[in-house]
Amino acid sequence: MDYDIWFRPFVWIDYRLAVLFLVLIPLILLIWAFVQKAEGIQRLLAIYWRVSSLVAITIYLMIAQYPVSFISGLIAQILIPISLWFWVDINDEIEYQTSGSLKLIFTSWRWATTVYCILGTLAFIPFLGCAFSGNALKTPYCRVWFEAPLLFKEYFHANSKAEFLGFLGITSLVIYVLYLSYFVLIKLGKQGRSATPQ
Repeated sequence: MDYDIWFRPFVWIDYRLAVLFLVLIPLILLIWAFVQKAEGIQRLLAIYWRVSSLVAITIYLMIAQYPVSFISGLIAQILIPISLWFWVDINDEIEYQTSGSLKLIFTSWRWATTVYCILGTLAFIPFLGCAFSGNALKTPYCRVWFEAPLLFKEYFHANSKAEFLGFLGITSLVIYVLYLSYFVLIKLGKQGRSATPQ
């Protein structure tokens, strides 16, 4: 492990914030929304989980240290805020039919996640070069991003090979891109902002 990367602590903080904002809190909110029967929040969180699955795909791509993981990671941070605010009918339903502490915490999380993803996108842009240069990918500057995913592998996939996990990541990425392309080019074109992924 290289210890001369000054921004390594910030990379690890980013991964911890991602677990908090992109996994733990929305999972709690989804369970809470089901208990409260808040259908608008349920629908929006269901869309969020479909879109944010690209983050999980990125982790598996990074375990295999594939350059494309830097592109998928950046796109995930762009798509997540869009998925949280894009849908006109769901936004209206949440605004007019939901009240109480669930709505307050959900709205706070939505804004916090949006800010986190915007700042994360800006901070991640300088690392896009890692996706297009094999030499750059081998440097500590790029490899620091693989450390947390490799630790994840040790905890949850200790007996699996990185290549196999990378294959799962690539396969999932292809399916994700095909589904997203279908939705954007066909469904969204017909229904506009009233369209929602099914």
